[in-house]
Amino acid sequence: MAEIQITTTQNVNLDFKTAELNHRIFAWFIDVMIKSAYIAVLAYILFGILKLGKYINSPDYWSVMAVGIVFLIPVIFYTLALETLLNGQTIGKKILKIKVLKIDGYQTGFIDFFIRWVMRIVDVNMFSGFLALILIGSTKKSQRLGGIASGTAVVSLRNKIDISHTIVEENIQTNYQPTYSSVVKLSDNDVRIIKEHYLRAKAKNDQEILLKLKEKIIGVTNQQPVDNQTSIEFIDIVIKDYNYYTQNM
Repeated sequence: MAEIQITTTQNVNLDFKTAELNHRIFAWFIDVMIKSAYIAVLAYILFGILKLGKYINSPDYWSVMAVGIVFLIPVIFYTLALETLLNGQTIGKKILKIKVLKIDGYQTGFIDFFIRWVMRIVDVNMFSGFLALILIGSTKKSQRLGGIASGTAVVSLRNKIDISHTIVEENIQTNYQPTYSSVVKLSDNDVRIIKEHYLRAKAKNDQEILLKLKEKIIGVTNQQPVDNQTSIEFIDIVIKDYNYYTQNM
């Protein structure tokens, strides 16, 4: 595994290890099995129950093909949709604890996942995965074409120190009642940075920084503090709420 140091936009260095090749292959296999199961169920419904097979040699052939293509859209866009919705992970990646991250420290976005998805046609589909394997094994940051083109890499979340460890709040009780559900609009990286600055500002009683953090959170979540909370009270609850929701998802 290669070592990657990602410098965030706040000049904080995060050390990651690239995902092991066998983990990436196994994650891909899990995703293929999920898509295959969907196709099998779909085929059974369309041809076993609805008996659309009898229309294949009829004038309605193209209508049947159109229906099939529509139902295959979830398979075609599976990787793109899930990596976008799950912040760099498919179900397979989530199980294997690997994730797509931007190397330059910025938040991964739809365009990054779209580039990876398009390039998959070349290095995975066209060459049956051989080109992807060669590139992952030979490039410095274990990137296939999609990773190189989008400036992303697949990293392991099994590291002793990673983003999730820096945001975890101790002593979140099972009966804890969150206040702000909109904190889920924040990313792990957002909360990690907020927490780091919050703890430093709180220790120095730097009200200016605390106020800026408060305004930043309000801007992202569109959530105003309740009960005239101070900046410290508001930020403290936001961090706890975020951990509560992410730990119970």
